[in-house]
Amino acid sequence: MIRVIIADDSAFMRMVLSDLFKKQPDFEVLDTAKNGKEAVEKVLRLKPDLLTMDVNMPVMDGLQALEAIMKDCPTPVVMCSSLTKEGADATIKALDLGAVDFISKAGGSVSKINTIEDEILEKCRAAAAARVRRQISGQAVAAESKPAEPPTLRRIEFPKRQTVQLPQRPTLTLQPKPTASQRPASQTPPSSRPPTGINPWDKLVVLGTSTGGPKALQTVVTRLPKNLPCGVLIVQHMPPGFTKSLAERLDEISQISVKEAENHDIIKAGHVYVAPGNYHMTVVNGARGKEIVLNQDPPLGTLRPAADVLFKSAAFLGHKLVSVILTGMGSDGAVGMKEIKKHGGYIIAESEATAVVYGMPKAVVEQGIADEILPLPEVAGAIVRAVNH
Repeated sequence: MIRVIIADDSAFMRMVLSDLFKKQPDFEVLDTAKNGKEAVEKVLRLKPDLLTMDVNMPVMDGLQALEAIMKDCPTPVVMCSSLTKEGADATIKALDLGAVDFISKAGGSVSKINTIEDEILEKCRAAAAARVRRQISGQAVAAESKPAEPPTLRRIEFPKRQTVQLPQRPTLTLQPKPTASQRPASQTPPSSRPPTGINPWDKLVVLGTSTGGPKALQTVVTRLPKNLPCGVLIVQHMPPGFTKSLAERLDEISQISVKEAENHDIIKAGHVYVAPGNYHMTVVNGARGKEIVLNQDPPLGTLRPAADVLFKSAAFLGHKLVSVILTGMGSDGAVGMKEIKKHGGYIIAESEATAVVYGMPKAVVEQGIADEILPLPEVAGAIVRAVNH
């Protein structure tokens, strides 16, 4: 049973969400809150399995409440956000602070609840089972994860780290930090200067992630050096507008350049491209180099962009391709990764030990095709080594 608290300043929204959860056999509505202050107090007192919370509330807004909750009582949180630019920026900030996922409000409010019921329930079920982390002084530390089907407890055997011995590794040096406030010393990325005789400039990195991805991308992208000798393409499951805010936030805090991808972008070394919401992203060999082509082909299931679409399109690069799969529910990316492995590409998967939701990485690991299975903080270093090899 998933015990949930609903925080929203709209009485109508509290009623609508309460009714939705009460119709489900696996949800129990513990209480509701009409502002952030009440939400914090009730979470501390009732210790729910899940909190849904509006971003904009009186007395204490959703971001302030989220920060307090993640510091004092880490709890899976799904935010409710508007589709405005301000709403998207606030949502990215909420994900920075530890929210697991978010629900976008069409037209500023979830007025047509019947059109997004399945999405709400899917995200809330995944979030309730997610691993959350206590936030202390802007940094996250591991907190106890919730079992997927409480109260049954199960022993988890973490997958063993798999590595491939590389014949030669690059000498790593420190890059200048943008500012002391933007980057903790522990996140200073390694240099990507290739070993003598190796030319990695025609390589490419592709990465897929979903639930928990924005926070995971902060860990990985901020550790990539600005002189990474190839481009990086990212699929993060998000609706339109939110991917732009995500790219802007990553660009602000990273040494490497980050932008939301545009159709026919020529992929440049030292640049990261985030697939825009509602568009699949593919890569082709163009007259001027590797080129991004966006399309609105049918979603894969409910996903557009989908990691499988990107991965399949890039598989032709063979051993010049480095592919990465991070936290996320479902199995998007597993089919594409199989194609990448068939063509000789290199595969890095996040381990269960750090994944907020161990769905997408698990689907790759269980196929036995991952070259490395690593905790999140080690992924960026593995990317640099693989690119330079």
